[in-house]
Amino acid sequence: MFRYIVMTEKQIISIPEADKIKLIKYQQTEVTESEIYIRISNIVKDAENKIVLRKIASDEARHAKVFAKYTGINPKPNKWNVFIYILIARIFGITFAVKLLEKNEASAEKNYAKIKSVPEIQSIIDDEDNHEQELINMINEERLQYLGSIVLGLNDALVELTGALAGFTLALQSPQLVALTGTITGIAAALSMASSEFLSTRVEENDKTAAKAALYTGSAYFATVIILILPFLILNNVFISLGISITSAIGIIAFFNYYYSIVKDDSFKKRFTEMALISIGVATISFGIGYVLKQFMGIEA
Repeated sequence: MFRYIVMTEKQIISIPEADKIKLIKYQQTEVTESEIYIRISNIVKDAENKIVLRKIASDEARHAKVFAKYTGINPKPNKWNVFIYILIARIFGITFAVKLLEKNEASAEKNYAKIKSVPEIQSIIDDEDNHEQELINMINEERLQYLGSIVLGLNDALVELTGALAGFTLALQSPQLVALTGTITGIAAALSMASSEFLSTRVEENDKTAAKAALYTGSAYFATVIILILPFLILNNVFISLGISITSAIGIIAFFNYYYSIVKDDSFKKRFTEMALISIGVATISFGIGYVLKQFMGIEA
């Protein structure tokens, strides 16, 4: 096997060709991540968050310099990856972007451990595993403080509205009537949820915090209402509309629980399965209730 001889300040180290190829790839990753952290730090307003992000960027750059001693090259950041993560940070928040980035590094740490020819590799692994996680947990982002309120709004909207739409679908069998009734029900429920969240939060917090909690709860509920009602406004077949609406609900559950699992280091599978089964179960029961009431009252479509 071909080996590269690298002269460091204190010793001469023999690097297998396969290890050098891997180190070039890892160096590219570290350089790219350093650039991502720098770029994200430039778009955040909180001074403490800037310091944390730039410290992580500095660590990544230092790792890349270690690898450069053995590769002899200085690669440029991957512009596409930088663009994608900056976009994610702008849309979903810096905590989600940073934790997603670090989650993708979990396999990299295992690969680092296989590089036995680089003396500093264990130090880099420890740095990635411990120090950077501590720094990430220091990031303070407002939207995460109200994640519980968002969960409340989403959960209630998904369970209540999918159930209501299923019942309305069989009872009314008109997409326009289902959309009208569902919209009125959804808006009323969103305002009710926001008001309840405001009153319950104000007991423990101040009015400003309670108002924000109510806004996050109401907004999450209302956004869900729009998504679930939309098929009934576009399509003429009420049952196809219901199917798309329920599919959309499952999509919302999947996306939000993935987001939650990343920022809170929680289990995606458990939370997704629980929410999906509850929403589908309530929709099925409501559909059955709609059928029973339709037959009992003798309503014909």
